[in-house]
Amino acid sequence: MPDSEPIFLLLPSILSLILFFILIKRKQRRYNLPPGNMGWPFLGETIGYLRPYSATSVVSADAGLNKFILQNEGRLFECSYPRSIGGILGKWSMLVLVGDMHRDMRIISLNFLSNARLRTHLLREVEKHTLLVLNTWKEKCIFSAQDEAKKFTFNLMAKNIMSMDPGHPETEQLKKEYVTFMKGVVSAPLNLPGTAYRKALQSRSTILKFIEKKMEVRIRKMKEGKENLEEDDLLEWVLKHSNLSTEQILDLILSLLFAGHETSSVAITLAIYFLPGCPLAIQQLREEHLEIARAKNQSGETELNWDDYKKMEFTQCVINETLRLGNVVRFLHRKALKDVRYKGYDIPCGWKVLPVIAAVHLDPCLFDRPQLFNPWRWQQNNGSRGAGTTTSSASSSNYFMPFGGGPRLCAGTELAKLEMAVFIHHLVLNYQWELADTDEAFAFPF
Repeated sequence: MPDSEPIFLLLPSILSLILFFILIKRKQRRYNLPPGNMGWPFLGETIGYLRPYSATSVVSADAGLNKFILQNEGRLFECSYPRSIGGILGKWSMLVLVGDMHRDMRIISLNFLSNARLRTHLLREVEKHTLLVLNTWKEKCIFSAQDEAKKFTFNLMAKNIMSMDPGHPETEQLKKEYVTFMKGVVSAPLNLPGTAYRKALQSRSTILKFIEKKMEVRIRKMKEGKENLEEDDLLEWVLKHSNLSTEQILDLILSLLFAGHETSSVAITLAIYFLPGCPLAIQQLREEHLEIARAKNQSGETELNWDDYKKMEFTQCVINETLRLGNVVRFLHRKALKDVRYKGYDIPCGWKVLPVIAAVHLDPCLFDRPQLFNPWRWQQNNGSRGAGTTTSSASSSNYFMPFGGGPRLCAGTELAKLEMAVFIHHLVLNYQWELADTDEAFAFPF
């Protein structure tokens, strides 16, 4: 008998013994854990949830706990995305950064997207790029809402991040690479030839080289005193007002292009999708925006201004309802920094925590008939024009978190709302639309 044969025969017994000790250890509860099954040893309850992690996960659909998690960012919990996300967005991406570095990157973004800049510069740019897309639509044409919305948001972000003009060959080439890049962000992280993830990594490299060339040109112009005043963009701002390294600037620009383009375009698409199912909402939107348009005609103005935007009160209700029902960001990734006790339950240090934002937004205890698109639920007096009764907007808004919350609240929150409002303004004033065929909104798994 070969020497290895006795060891081979003992292997089942050894594995059984290991399994026995694991089960015994699991029964020795040191914590009062949240309700739920631990699942099989090693495998856990859901292979899909546990695959990216080295620790157990708590999946929360509880409104109070989700708010508690976000408000205690950096103290009890911290952002903890799978390594594959950092690999494709970059280690300096705001999505994966934590602590002081995240704070510094966020401050840069907030300064660039300040309220003053929204009023004086970005509002004008948003309207310009909205009209560039809508003016290409023809009567009785069929269009892909998602493609048109992505065209709008990509061109807007490319212009304001790197002063790239829509339709220019280099802009179209960047857009093509970016589409490949995006497919990899939401794919299985398999770095093998032919996979979406491998192609995305290659596109990432191409995009970063493109951005770096832009940086080199800007730096050379600054040294030669040949600055272009028209290049009032994020790249120029970062080069002048930050001490970030080249790698940090590249990841920052890539992540903002990702965040500012992808989520806003999905939100606009969902608004276009939901509204035909609610004719009363379209009617009230048209009344609101016709009143704004009449006032502008009387004053002889053509472009929207900040006062016009602030008059779009029902539009904001439509935006809120689109974000609540559509749930562009469905859940977040966090990790417990220490043992946490919440309402008598323990979340051990190191455990992953996934606050599911969509579950709260669709909770019938917080939102009456949550599957119904009802913008009137966001009006303070819960007006009677909507369908059915509504839950108080004051109580439900405490748990309304489409842009996250706490120290990691999305820096582009106000820009996203502005984009949606201006797009809706010109859409309802100039077009009537309906679904060309039966369709259904659905979420891709991340």
